[in-house]
Amino acid sequence: MKKTTRLGLAVSLASLAMPFTAQALDFNGYVRSGIGESTASESQACFQLPGAASKFRLGNECEQYAELGLRQDLFTMDDGSVLSVEGMAALYNEYDHTPKFTGDHGFARLVQAYAEWSNVAALNNGSLWAGRRFYKRNDIHISDFYYWNQSATGAGIENVEIGGLQYSYAFSRKDSVFQENYTNRHDFNVGGFDTNPNGELQFGVSYIADPDRGDSNSGWSVTAQHEQIGFLGGSNTFAVQYGEGPGTGLGYTGDVTLDESAKSWRVVEFFDWQVTPRFGGQFQAVYQKDTRQDGGDQDWISVGVRPVYALTEEFKLVAELGHDQIDAEAGTRKLTKFTIAPTWSPAGPEFWARPEFRLYYTYAQWNDAAQEAANLMATGSALSETGAFGSAQHGSNFGVQVEYWWD
Repeated sequence: MKKTTRLGLAVSLASLAMPFTAQALDFNGYVRSGIGESTASESQACFQLPGAASKFRLGNECEQYAELGLRQDLFTMDDGSVLSVEGMAALYNEYDHTPKFTGDHGFARLVQAYAEWSNVAALNNGSLWAGRRFYKRNDIHISDFYYWNQSATGAGIENVEIGGLQYSYAFSRKDSVFQENYTNRHDFNVGGFDTNPNGELQFGVSYIADPDRGDSNSGWSVTAQHEQIGFLGGSNTFAVQYGEGPGTGLGYTGDVTLDESAKSWRVVEFFDWQVTPRFGGQFQAVYQKDTRQDGGDQDWISVGVRPVYALTEEFKLVAELGHDQIDAEAGTRKLTKFTIAPTWSPAGPEFWARPEFRLYYTYAQWNDAAQEAANLMATGSALSETGAFGSAQHGSNFGVQVEYWWD
């Protein structure tokens, strides 16, 4: 999803006993920033259904956020392998709060810091890595939903080619800097199954070991995913996931107090299209079923679309319609959200072209069950009676935002 730029900062190193060539420093990152208000208050209030793992994001993000990374290829050996280091800082701050990036309304974290030895001939062009890194992340852009994310603090061996397939293994202790307790996790992946022209199938298995903390348990999950390139000028992804116990995190480390009676399975379908240079977009459909012995059963459905039409080479009209629904014991929660966003896109008319400078208007509507759940689970949120819209079951926001990424 990111385009390529290079700083071109050459680093000259003296000749050492082991032959190598010096490499350039790469600067990569992501930034979104803006300001917004609701029709009920001076603060923008974002809409997310209680219990849903994501929300539709266009005109519905209430924070400043940046990821700023540096990658240095230190040495290129005579065999073509490369030794690199990479680090990334993440900065987050909620709207309407002084941007201190700390405290209750913000944070600053070193989300990546690792070394990698890549393109190793002895590993059939695979790589070795150790540290904290974003690892094998799969997400749906319009909802920012990382449905299969094996990011880790640990070490691994990646993309070792054997018989036309790529094998990877990672051992980790933490998913991210926000995971409170260390838990051993093992992730094994195999990809490269050519199922059809421009189609690839991959599989993954995660095992979460019992951390031996009182009532903790072990768990596991499996994922199968098919990606089709060239679908309507874009790509289509279909994934099926299943997990038990802490494996109900489905790619993350879930609640280690859950035992094998806790089960989750998920189906993910999304596709990007760019049928003409000026007409693109993304569609998603997610279904997840959670079974819990404590009465926490629920079924989550999320369906949405973001079509983008460019009126000129630099001006787009972007819209987004999304619906989330959760069937739970207390009733069926529903939230529907719509956004319209006239957008200046100096990099071009395509769906993925960035930066984008947006004006937006967002309208959302929810039902009694959603409000009751928000009162219990998310006091003060947009859907709750203590939120910006009070006892009303609809509301709207407007504002401006810029989004940009680069590699």
